[in-house]
Amino acid sequence: MFTNFNYKIIAFAIVFAVISSGCKSTANQSKKENAVVLQKENFKHYVDYFNTMEEENLKFAIPNDSAWTWMKNNIPLFECPQQNVEEIYYFRWWTARKHIVNTPQGYAITEFLVDRSYADQFNLISCALGHHINEFRWLHDPKYIEQNVHVWFRGNEGKPMKKLRTFSSWTADALYNRYLVNKDDKFLLDIYPDLVSEFAAWEGDRKRKDGLFWQFDVKDGMEESLSGARKFRNARPTINSYMYGNAKALATISKMKGATKQAEYFSAKADTLRNLVETKLWNAKDEFFETYTEKDTLAQVREAIGFIPWYFNLPQKNKGFEKAWEQIKDEKGFSAPFGLTTAERRSPRFRSHGSGTCEWDGAIWPFATAQTLTAMANVLNNYDQKVVDKTDYFKQMELYVQSQYYRGLPYVGEYLDETTGYWLMGDRERSRYYNHSTFNDLLITGLVGLRPRADEKIEVNPLIPQEKWDWFCLDNVLYHGNIITILWDKTGEKYHKGKGFRIFKNGKEIAVSDKLEKLISE
Repeated sequence: MFTNFNYKIIAFAIVFAVISSGCKSTANQSKKENAVVLQKENFKHYVDYFNTMEEENLKFAIPNDSAWTWMKNNIPLFECPQQNVEEIYYFRWWTARKHIVNTPQGYAITEFLVDRSYADQFNLISCALGHHINEFRWLHDPKYIEQNVHVWFRGNEGKPMKKLRTFSSWTADALYNRYLVNKDDKFLLDIYPDLVSEFAAWEGDRKRKDGLFWQFDVKDGMEESLSGARKFRNARPTINSYMYGNAKALATISKMKGATKQAEYFSAKADTLRNLVETKLWNAKDEFFETYTEKDTLAQVREAIGFIPWYFNLPQKNKGFEKAWEQIKDEKGFSAPFGLTTAERRSPRFRSHGSGTCEWDGAIWPFATAQTLTAMANVLNNYDQKVVDKTDYFKQMELYVQSQYYRGLPYVGEYLDETTGYWLMGDRERSRYYNHSTFNDLLITGLVGLRPRADEKIEVNPLIPQEKWDWFCLDNVLYHGNIITILWDKTGEKYHKGKGFRIFKNGKEIAVSDKLEKLISE
């Protein structure tokens, strides 16, 4: 039993941790960190098992022997009847903390565990920074991602790291999405000038005369693509969607800051980009967003990057753009036995570049899968369409889970063969635990369906077919300073909270339905 003295010690420890981490969020200072339904210790066996799978040859800020302590203090808990989904959920948290490193500037997050010659200081690579922010926003302790962002933008004697813009970026969008989870406006407003400067820098050296942005495919982290090459200056759906998302985010942050003129400025930038993407990158014949080449012609090939506009809800509704999503169900399109390919399978150049040199000509990349599934969840939540449904989403999430095994053990690497599931660099040390995608963010916001928003309503729209699982629970989610619990119990016998679908806030039930359907608390 806790005494008053114990509580004082705990309170002091929390305040000290917040101050020392540089976090200014009042929401986090009053948070409750107790799961409502699930018991943390019931999931420790996953970490014990993962620790036995390897000889830990590389150790950084949080080694294996500290992994469980770190996880139980930081992550939402998840339970479901499909064992591989549950296992990969915990595996991805276990692998994510491997990439946290100590630097003289604070914590940072790597992409590779082994040193890469083209990385910045501290072995940092900016390609997946947006993925890192979206994944790490669900941790209870904000210091890891906040310090990582500060290292990137201010770690070079107060200036950005030299290789911050080596790769295209959707950082402003990701940081605003993080704000929607923790409501830490002080951190967001503090980093705002850095994000504005980054946006201007991209406009300075990547903007075409027509207003579109160009990028080498390798600087999108997607080299050897069917639509481009390492030295082709093409207007790709990637960077143009990223810049749209960043402009929308900066417009909103400007409003938060009270900077009306800047809000109007970035809103206009977003509107212009939306129009350009819809008019110049949409191939009406292929019914798909495609790369617009440096020769001012469409590439005439469908690639997974054509789904990225929906990652940012860019395409306008009711204009027929959703037709593109038919391709994820087409085996001649992107549907393959082990997931979604990076180029359409009907192309005569599909998988034509060989393998082993980071080709994006069709093989499955988790980086792209994560982007496509985030975009697909947006389509299912924000668009009135009948092209794809929950069954399609669940199928692709299952395939994504199934792909994350190698020789019978949980594994995430760089890219894999679409028909065999074989990890193409699975035997290379550089590929192990590749931190280049999201998974847990997809499960939280897509599969379970917690949709972050700026107001205090809690919206949950699970993309799990009604009869797929009889029960599941996502617990210990720190959201707007509160602990959120989401559960489905078809019979009421699993969790003894009653039959149906329920949302709890700090242990108090705030929404309920007898069906697995969208719920919004009042």
